[in-house]
Amino acid sequence: MNLKCEEMAIPGVRLFTPAVFGDERGFFMQTYQTREYAAAGLDAAFVQDNMSRSCAGTVRGLHYQLKNPQAKLVSVLRGRVLDVAVDIRRGSPWFGRHVAVELSEENRRQFFIPRGFAHGFRVLSESADFFYKCDNFYTPGDEYGIRWNDPALGIDWRWSAEEATAALTSPKDLAAPALADVPEANLPVYQG
Repeated sequence: MNLKCEEMAIPGVRLFTPAVFGDERGFFMQTYQTREYAAAGLDAAFVQDNMSRSCAGTVRGLHYQLKNPQAKLVSVLRGRVLDVAVDIRRGSPWFGRHVAVELSEENRRQFFIPRGFAHGFRVLSESADFFYKCDNFYTPGDEYGIRWNDPALGIDWRWSAEEATAALTSPKDLAAPALADVPEANLPVYQG
């Protein structure tokens, strides 16, 4: 198998590193192949691909869907990001804990975020092209968020306090509540 899979600190969250074959012409890599990912423990049927471009200083997230949750396999096509998954499943032994990884065009890693997690990223380069494979369709109106800089989460976004105050975020992300302020009915349930 040409695919490496690393189980992260929270079960179900995984980091994949596909094999890259390069020579003087450039490189080739397989970005997804159902049988190989299933053999590595990822059994998801992806139905939608998304891509975003963000400039330096941007933070997107922490986002999740409740009625129509999405698992995501994310990667960076150009640039570098710090990608974060926060377990927000009521009843989970890992509730409120997070996993953060750096994804870049150089390391070609892919981060799998299961359903029931809030997801976000910070751009570490001048810009970043971010690619998402999702296992459920996007549903307008089923959008929820948690404040990206909620101190209770303890996420090290890798910047100074001054840089953090200058973060580029959407008005919706700025208005997101801390995890402790989210009504229980607006959080997914841990399925065990």
